[in-house]
Amino acid sequence: MRKILLLLFGPLFFLACTSNTIYKKPTDLIPKDTMSLLIKEMFIAAAAKNIKNKNLQRRISYIPLIYNKYNIDSARFKSSNFYYTTQNDEYQAMMEKILVEVKKEQLKYSKIKKAQDSIAKNMLLEKSKKALKKLN
Repeated sequence: MRKILLLLFGPLFFLACTSNTIYKKPTDLIPKDTMSLLIKEMFIAAAAKNIKNKNLQRRISYIPLIYNKYNIDSARFKSSNFYYTTQNDEYQAMMEKILVEVKKEQLKYSKIKKAQDSIAKNMLLEKSKKALKKLN
């Protein structure tokens, strides 16, 4: 997660301390709305790195899957991200919007997980009650 945040925010802090040069728009610039979705999914992928997947594996990098989904490569992302970081106000607004969306999704999925945990707990209680009745 730290590497992704450093990748995303590093150029922002670097440029904030240097001149206010606006760099030329790359020819293969990722559109702003697509860039927002891409960064949001990268945040989620970076957070999921230490969570076991369905094959019980950890430390899987999902970033290449995101690149494939959007048909881009890391160089195109890097150049587009660098350009957007030179647009400080726009980039900051984009990041704030992304963080709000990620927090909404986190809340949604935490509610779902809580409900699933509650259902599983109730099922275990029912099974234990049945087992106790059989013993008596």
